[in-house]
Amino acid sequence: MSSAHPWYVRARVKTRQLLLLIAIDDEGNIHRAAETLNMSQPAASKLLKDLEDMVAVPLFDRLPRGMRPTWYGEAMIRHARMALASLREAGAELEALKAGRFGSVRVGTIAAPSMTLLPAALAAVTQQYPNLRVSLVVESSDVLQERLAQNKLDILVARLFERHDKTHLHYEALAEEQVCGIVRPQHPLLQTASLSLKELAAEAWIVPPPGSVMRHRFELMFQESGLEMPSRLIESTELVFITRMLERSDYIAVVPTDVARYYAGYGMVAMLPVELSCTMDAFGLIRRTDWLLSPAAKIMLKALKTAAASIYGIELKVDDAT
Repeated sequence: MSSAHPWYVRARVKTRQLLLLIAIDDEGNIHRAAETLNMSQPAASKLLKDLEDMVAVPLFDRLPRGMRPTWYGEAMIRHARMALASLREAGAELEALKAGRFGSVRVGTIAAPSMTLLPAALAAVTQQYPNLRVSLVVESSDVLQERLAQNKLDILVARLFERHDKTHLHYEALAEEQVCGIVRPQHPLLQTASLSLKELAAEAWIVPPPGSVMRHRFELMFQESGLEMPSRLIESTELVFITRMLERSDYIAVVPTDVARYYAGYGMVAMLPVELSCTMDAFGLIRRTDWLLSPAAKIMLKALKTAAASIYGIELKVDDAT
């Protein structure tokens, strides 16, 4: 075979060998791995030996009670998972096309853009491509980043923090996220001429749970003003619960301003006339550079950029999506 061919073609790597690598990594034992693949242990052992002979390095350490990937094995397993995930995507895309659908795309977003950017982009896309299937997940940036790394999402509208591995990520900033306090429309504080942070420290709040960025910024806001943190807290980010709780109490909830405007527009809540300094970091469009977008994902990315230009007043290269 010509040396111009990729190594995996010359080595004749089989899909079943990639499946075996992952099964051994998951089970820690070649016997259980063989069972999951419905093959005999001798057949699994031969398949693994053939692969190790092909690559000329040991992929697993044989231990008294199982098997552990070597560094070579960890590299092969990581790429095997990516390769098989890509094949699954190809199969799903083909099935969608056979069923008459244009394809599917999976988008993850944080809360604020889900109220503004996503409805505008999805309305435009579904009008032009009514058979395009879109899956939307609203979560925190950390959860979305994890799902993107696992190939469970195609495009994110989220934040990229310093702690995130940016090696294979492409990020385009969209906007900063403002936050505000919301209350029930008849809340007594709405009658106060001028609210101060000191007055708000004595109130009861609904806040995100510890560990979230907004919760950290919320606490810093009081600390930097030399004030004690509010002592009466309910920790939740569930908007259905928050709006119902505000309806029945004098709690204040801290939420993204875009979310607040949406619910205030329907008269469900009122925005407190006070500026909160716990502004969030900018969010943007995130996608992987080591993963090719499907035609459906490219269309969705283009729609997101077009909508973002209108909503946030920014210039983005829409040809990146084609």
